[in-house]
Amino acid sequence: MPENIGRFLSSVAEAASHSTLVKMTLSKPADKRDELRNVYVKPVLIKEQRLFAFTYHYERRDEVKNYDVAQTLDILREMIPNRFLNAMLFTVDEDVSLLVSGKGKATLQTKKVQECREQNLDHDKQKNRLINPANPWWYQLGLTTREGKVTADMQHKFKQIYKYAEIVESLVKPMKFDGSVHIADMGAGKGYLTFALHELLTQRLQMDVDIKGVEIRPDLVLKINEIIKADGLKGLEFVESSIEAYHPEKLDVLIALHACNTATDDAIASGIKANAELIVCAPCCHKQIRQEMERSGRFDAITRYGIFLERQAVMITDTIRALILEYFGYKTQVMEFIEMEHTPKNVLLVGKKTLKKAKDPKIIRQISDLKTRYGIGNHYLETVLDFNC
Repeated sequence: MPENIGRFLSSVAEAASHSTLVKMTLSKPADKRDELRNVYVKPVLIKEQRLFAFTYHYERRDEVKNYDVAQTLDILREMIPNRFLNAMLFTVDEDVSLLVSGKGKATLQTKKVQECREQNLDHDKQKNRLINPANPWWYQLGLTTREGKVTADMQHKFKQIYKYAEIVESLVKPMKFDGSVHIADMGAGKGYLTFALHELLTQRLQMDVDIKGVEIRPDLVLKINEIIKADGLKGLEFVESSIEAYHPEKLDVLIALHACNTATDDAIASGIKANAELIVCAPCCHKQIRQEMERSGRFDAITRYGIFLERQAVMITDTIRALILEYFGYKTQVMEFIEMEHTPKNVLLVGKKTLKKAKDPKIIRQISDLKTRYGIGNHYLETVLDFNC
């Protein structure tokens, strides 16, 4: 064993025995074909015993195993430099880096640190994250690097996904479901939010799920199902179908985020007809109501201007959607999905099924008044639900 590798392992042994080891990383696989990409090591306290948690980051999965000091040193001797050429040791007062060249030359560098460091012995830290970018599907979906870092051009998208996960967790956590939770993500697209939903419910909330991503484009369905199969994700599948043609046998939760124009209404109608417990929509486009308003010629001082007409159409469209959900026995809530600076499509419409009496005639009158005031003949959601206000 080269002298510098021996010195590095001695530094690890000393830090481990004196409880000054903060973390350690192994990177740069000696064999580029190795599915194990890197290893992250940190001290943990389990049942009053100090151990070291090894997180093995493979191409398509992560594995975590705990070892004592002797086992840790044995594993490091096996892995350096046979499997990894770079190793970094971070202690409370210094950084120690080991770099091994392809020819076997080992370089060791030690640097004192000025900041105050402390050990984190919480072995559950990773479990508390809503969404973990180190999971392999995020790289395969194009949001992260192989090392699990969100790429610069996907920062806003990942923030939106994380915000979505926070909202869904707050909605789903208090609910009671009988057995496996059946979920449809209508117009799932590239699958970002579908995968986030699966990760949140299965890994964080430990729920048994049957999630279907409904997408009309066959190339996307094929690609996403290949990722699902490669990562061994259970309870997740993409199906090729339009929103209006998809009729699940059982549906507990319906998700439809940014389904364009009346596709949002088709999704809401599917949820209502299936008696879903929870309906979550982020509406996109409101052309149908805007066109009705334009044809009517009943423009007031606001709607005669194009930009105000668009905003008014948005509010009226989504207000009627919320009222229709209430009419069919849902408690509705409208909230901000994400800050306007990231996307103008930032409204989230949520409906929770209640035991309240449905089909309140007062709601019919409210919808009718809105339609009369703005010259609207019919809202598309009325048509697909086969009733008219």
